[in-house]
Amino acid sequence: MNAVLKTPIHPVVRSNLDFKLNDIPRYWFGGDPFITRMFDALSLTFPDGERYFIQSVRLFRDQITDPDLQKRVADFIRQEAQHGIAHEKMNQVMREQGMPVNQFIARLNQIFKFELEKRSPQYNIAMTAAAEHLTALMAETFYGHKSTLRHGHPYVRALFAWHAIEEMEHRDVAFDVMKDVAKTPEWLRRSTLLTTTVLMFAFTLYRANVMLKYDGFSPLQRLHMNIKGLPWFFGKNGTLTRMSKQYRDWFKTDFHPSQHPVIAQYDVWVKTLEETNDPIQAGEAFWQAAKD
Repeated sequence: MNAVLKTPIHPVVRSNLDFKLNDIPRYWFGGDPFITRMFDALSLTFPDGERYFIQSVRLFRDQITDPDLQKRVADFIRQEAQHGIAHEKMNQVMREQGMPVNQFIARLNQIFKFELEKRSPQYNIAMTAAAEHLTALMAETFYGHKSTLRHGHPYVRALFAWHAIEEMEHRDVAFDVMKDVAKTPEWLRRSTLLTTTVLMFAFTLYRANVMLKYDGFSPLQRLHMNIKGLPWFFGKNGTLTRMSKQYRDWFKTDFHPSQHPVIAQYDVWVKTLEETNDPIQAGEAFWQAAKD
């Protein structure tokens, strides 16, 4: 049996954080267009994706009787709403760069509308829990080693650091709703992670390449960028490849998100934000505290 390592961290709602996103360069990841646009493509899904997560959890809110879970769900909803607000500012930066953000969002909303109207509530909460598992693992992966985001602009690095912290704080909320309230079957819980993974990364890669096209890169240039850049994410020693063991834990019958420890420098971020009230300083301290 995999034991639960510790009592889950309760989500903390933090609002009105300023990441100064209007001051970042176009290719904020060390001047690399491909990696920049991959992160941008992931970021632009968050505002509407977070709203989908909120709606999926709300399908079961009236059935939750445990006071602790009720409180965690309420804070989960408020955290996700704040994430949407912050990443919408990032979306506006991309709009001003000439990116087709509105077209991407319109398509996203069609997908989420279909899922909520045509799929079962159990399916939607399972998709949400699976997505939360993925984003929590990516948070650990991106910030576990200082070298991973060394070339990222400090302001964007701080935005994703804050998001990472809060993903870790509420990573088990949708999971507990799915298991304890929705009573989602095991086969559905396991299969939705595969579905979510394929959809998330396929759409991210597609949108990144569309944005590179709008940046003015030719098909041949984009092909070379993909060949060179994809191993950074998915190669033998790729950034996302490193999370494969924890990713596979999802498929164990007794899995629970709190079996995975919170990232080592979690307290550094929390303490720095409390002392400075500056999410950029907190993000920088969080990144600096990572392993080399």
